Amino acid sequence: MALLAASENLIYFPQRLDPADRQGILARYPGVVEVSITATDGVRLHGWHVRGGTGSMRPLAIYFGGNAEEVSWMLAFAEVFAGWDLALLNYRGYGLSAGKPSQQALLRDALAIYDHFVGQPGIDPARVITVGRSLGSGVATYLASQRSMHGVLLVAPFDSITEVAQNLYPFLPVRLILGDLYNSAALAPAMTAPLRMIVASHDEVIPAQRSQHLFDAWGGPKERVTIAGAGHNDLQQHREYWQAIRDFLRR
Repeated sequence: MALLAASENLIYFPQRLDPADRQGILARYPGVVEVSITATDGVRLHGWHVRGGTGSMRPLAIYFGGNAEEVSWMLAFAEVFAGWDLALLNYRGYGLSAGKPSQQALLRDALAIYDHFVGQPGIDPARVITVGRSLGSGVATYLASQRSMHGVLLVAPFDSITEVAQNLYPFLPVRLILGDLYNSAALAPAMTAPLRMIVASHDEVIPAQRSQHLFDAWGGPKERVTIAGAGHNDLQQHREYWQAIRDFLRR
């Protein structure tokens, strides 16, 4: 167990947010609401809520970022989600969220985040999607396996972090060391929510077969979009990436 905990720590690269930047963010984005959610174990999760309009039954997108991602950067692209409420919560230890990240904690927190926002006035529980990028694809897939989803959008996803690591280190006993981390492929066959998968043509982090395995295993309707010329960390620099998200939301 100690070995697993130590090795899992290698997965996360928490990016903190200077408390002084908090006021700057609120000043730059006056329509954004600061959010603080108490997790089931009492840890405080911090993030942002962008309202998509004034309607009484608004759709909601819940975003989960990568393993080295502080999610406030997404506020600059909130217009991509026009008409949708957007929930951006930092993982434990990221941004201004307290605690320390682990698979168990992040998956549990995803349920708390969903339950918090679906319980808010004006949110339509029948029109909730989850968006997960890289590490966040594992969190988003788990959430979709536990809560009703109108759709799932996975960006640069993997079938299992353990399988990704095994590909990188084929001569090491990776499965023995890591255990079974973020095994989305095991959950995928039971999925009924529509999936849009966005992948980079030159992803240097997630091997193409790891994304393809997850796609093939998905039980619900699915489509795959490849962003030509993109790598794992620069998808957001491609106009086609944001257009693929817009198209999915408009459906």
